[in-house]
Amino acid sequence: MTKSLKWIIVAALSGFLFGFDTVVISGANLPIKELWSTGPFFHGFFIMSMALWGTVIGALFGAYPTNVLGRKKTLTWVGFFFFISALGSAFAMDPYTFSFFRFIGGLAVGVSSIAAPIYISEISSPKNRGSLGVLYQFSLVFGILIAFLSNYFLTGFQGGQDWRWMLGIEALPAVLYLLMTFRIPDTPRWQILYKKNDQLALQTLEKIYGDSSTANEVLQQIKSNDAHQASKPQNFWSKKNNRVIILAFVISFFNQLSGINFILYYAPEILELAGFATKESLFNSVFIGLTNIVFTFAGLLLIDKLGRKQLLIAGSIGYIVSLTGVSVAFYQALDPQWIALFIFAFIASHAVGQGTVIWVFISEIFPNRARALGQSFGAGVHWVFAALITLVGPSVIAIYNTNPWPIFSFFAFMMVLQLFFSIFMMPETKGKSLEEIDLVINKNNYK
Repeated sequence: MTKSLKWIIVAALSGFLFGFDTVVISGANLPIKELWSTGPFFHGFFIMSMALWGTVIGALFGAYPTNVLGRKKTLTWVGFFFFISALGSAFAMDPYTFSFFRFIGGLAVGVSSIAAPIYISEISSPKNRGSLGVLYQFSLVFGILIAFLSNYFLTGFQGGQDWRWMLGIEALPAVLYLLMTFRIPDTPRWQILYKKNDQLALQTLEKIYGDSSTANEVLQQIKSNDAHQASKPQNFWSKKNNRVIILAFVISFFNQLSGINFILYYAPEILELAGFATKESLFNSVFIGLTNIVFTFAGLLLIDKLGRKQLLIAGSIGYIVSLTGVSVAFYQALDPQWIALFIFAFIASHAVGQGTVIWVFISEIFPNRARALGQSFGAGVHWVFAALITLVGPSVIAIYNTNPWPIFSFFAFMMVLQLFFSIFMMPETKGKSLEEIDLVINKNNYK
């Protein structure tokens, strides 16, 4: 294993904590509702979506530490925040304290969704950047799987205190990840652009590419691209970035309007509405996690072969079929196993499509000087809609608690729109260096 691959794996492991933290609340959802007698809006805001509002803040402002402190130090702080959040949430004695520590964990998730994909994209070579970028998503869905498994096995562990163990156990991988971040370097592009240390950047590039001639060539390409950008200083919202801003907004918007976080957060509750018992619904949630990780691995193998565009088209078609299937199954009151089957198909479609593509694509399309702000913008859009959907989730479920088919019909319609975006608007970035992608997407700005 090369040194650069080890560095990438460490950065990608922040995705494990991201995934675990995101869905572990699904096991604590109903016990906390009973313990503190929370109403639909209060529960949706303070219990279920508070972490996501923290994620929104982390995503919107995460570009600052990513640029100023560096990609590496930012990832270290991410690990610390996850650790504090896990312990604080587990020992919380009231919903407000609980919300505060979930908010802290959300900040970590938001910043992680900026710093980690940028770190991986900037430390990878063009030929394997896609598959290595998907390692972050693979770690994320592995974290989701472990969270579902942990919730399942901890159910009945300590009666009414089960949920505390579900949340608190995250402190163990958080502290291990925190220690591992001390052993990775920062990225060569950050070392050049913000540290102004070409020699250190060259040393890092030599470890990535394995020879000094390629490393020198890449160093000069980075510096040349940066010199051009510096000669035409523009703010992030300038006309120059219009196209990439639109691309980042649309792919992030559709990611959440697929219903992915709605289903992950409320999977046990949805499955109970389908007719499964509580223990059965938690067990089926584990299979959701398994499906997610298997098809994310498939996406990892395919993204640098088929490309980002083809995977998103395939995923969109899968979304439409599976979400329509869930809607019809609820409407026709079919056997609960049909609903579970279509939900598994939905998760597979997400994993091989949006789940594989989104963080890789957003981290590629912005120019070097705007990458952190671009990642922040895309992640911010993603998490704003995730938080809004999770916030209204309990209220929407309460409205359609007898038959939630309209919810899934709405998500299916949105995925028809994503299919059109994938076919007609999305560029292909496979096999190109970050500087080449910038040149292709923003070619009019280089004339």
